[in-house]
Amino acid sequence: MIRKLTSGAAGQLVSSKPRDKGRLGRLSDPTGRNVSEVRAGLERVDADLSKYFDTIPHADLLRSVARRILDRNVLRLIKLWLQVPVEERDGDGKRRMSGGKSNTRGTPQGGVVSPLLSVIYMNRFLKYWRLTARGEVFHAHVISYADDFVILSRGHAEEALTWTRAVMTRLGLRLNEAKTSVKNARREGFDFLGYTLGPRHLPNGGRWYLGASPSKKSVQRVKAKIGELLVPGNKGAWDEVRARLNRVLRGWSAYFFHGALASAYEAVDQHVYDRTQHFLRQRHKVQGRGTDQFSRDYVYGELAVRCLRRERSRSSPWALR
Repeated sequence: MIRKLTSGAAGQLVSSKPRDKGRLGRLSDPTGRNVSEVRAGLERVDADLSKYFDTIPHADLLRSVARRILDRNVLRLIKLWLQVPVEERDGDGKRRMSGGKSNTRGTPQGGVVSPLLSVIYMNRFLKYWRLTARGEVFHAHVISYADDFVILSRGHAEEALTWTRAVMTRLGLRLNEAKTSVKNARREGFDFLGYTLGPRHLPNGGRWYLGASPSKKSVQRVKAKIGELLVPGNKGAWDEVRARLNRVLRGWSAYFFHGALASAYEAVDQHVYDRTQHFLRQRHKVQGRGTDQFSRDYVYGELAVRCLRRERSRSSPWALR
């Protein structure tokens, strides 16, 4: 039995693009490639698959897996694994069972191999896109990560969406129509893989450009993690608390290293300082706000809490635009 623990998915970032690299831009890194695609595209298709992990057909999925794995025992093990019962609990704590031998669809999101299987099945769509030269037909790119994907097109986004809807139906999948739309990529920003991509302006009334920055949700999530760690009820030694805090900040900044970072980094740094100051003031029973005892220089200096803007300016002075 598998207990469903998480709803997240891992995958491999894939871009299906026309071969004319000179016209449509060059891809370099996971987030940089999205920015270059936006520069090339006038319209975007925000596509969302409805219950992707729960609707992947087992028979078609196993055929895709069999093209990559020849060992019959491994294939049989994967087939059995897809049919194990899954126990879930709703918000009220009520138990719900799904899966089982009669189940012919879905791969449990809590399972360790589910992300890989989801990527393998999504590759059928990407491969068909390439084989039918949809990039040239629609003047478009597909940027995909697990079940998340965006189509950027020069003037053929509606056609690309219609084609995608039909192909997904053939694959036994369905688009979530309420969350799928066509928008102008040059005028409206959008969130993808934790970044907000779209139109931006340089500071002080500077020129308009297309760029990327950490999304508001991404900033709020890391703030929430920091808040959960720096609570008065945390009785761990300061060295341990600081190590965990710095790991969170290091991991977050390692992912969000591209684009316009100054405002997001400043917001996170300010939140870290406020929460650290409050945490230490409560722990040491200091009266007042504690700004004298726990100044910014003290927190980011002697206490060695990681400051994102300082670290970034040392490694790449051009990134905080």
